[in-house]
Amino acid sequence: MENYLKRVVRLLFGLFLYSLGLTMCIQANVGLAPWDAFTMGISNVTGISYGNVSILTGIVILIVVAGFMGEKIGIGTILNTLLIGLMVDIMQSVKLIPYMTNFILGTLMLLLSQVVISFATYFYISPGLGCGPRDTLMVAIGKLLPNVPIGAIRGTIEGTVLLIGFLLGAKVGLGTVIAVFGIGFILQYTFKLLKFDIKSVIHESIFKTFSNMKKILRPSQSE
Repeated sequence: MENYLKRVVRLLFGLFLYSLGLTMCIQANVGLAPWDAFTMGISNVTGISYGNVSILTGIVILIVVAGFMGEKIGIGTILNTLLIGLMVDIMQSVKLIPYMTNFILGTLMLLLSQVVISFATYFYISPGLGCGPRDTLMVAIGKLLPNVPIGAIRGTIEGTVLLIGFLLGAKVGLGTVIAVFGIGFILQYTFKLLKFDIKSVIHESIFKTFSNMKKILRPSQSE
């Protein structure tokens, strides 16, 4: 039980950091990050709120990676899909991060947000309770292409969704370009610094987690 509690705490801390990083990226005001641009573009076209688009996008990705690529869906995957958007909304509503009006300061905040997101990725993926939908896609493709650096895979995915968001009218600026090319490098360097191989993580499915928790909470009657 203690081991599970530590893993869940790491997971939740990682999700909080991820939400903080996304909020910083939005408040930097130098261009939306790739997935934010994609989400906002869909929202602009459909009229569906940003948060709901994010959740629906996550669900579609999970169907693809679980149904067609065989990746495990864990409790962390579910929590990621549901909590990150909620926490970003809360941070925005309480104005936790100031809105940048200076381009240089905004660019610095954007770069810092990429570092925060990279550390957040480590904290919530390393417990092995399941990646978020977007990182699950990254991991699944990484396993299919083991000789391709994970940074290159992340950069390619984000470059693709950025293009879609731009075509759908999302705000794109110089900061967006920095985010596209910076996240892959920063993510790869962060993992190297932490000696973390994301491809070696064996994630526990949500069914396995519930089964193990049941055994812990209700020991076998035969014992």
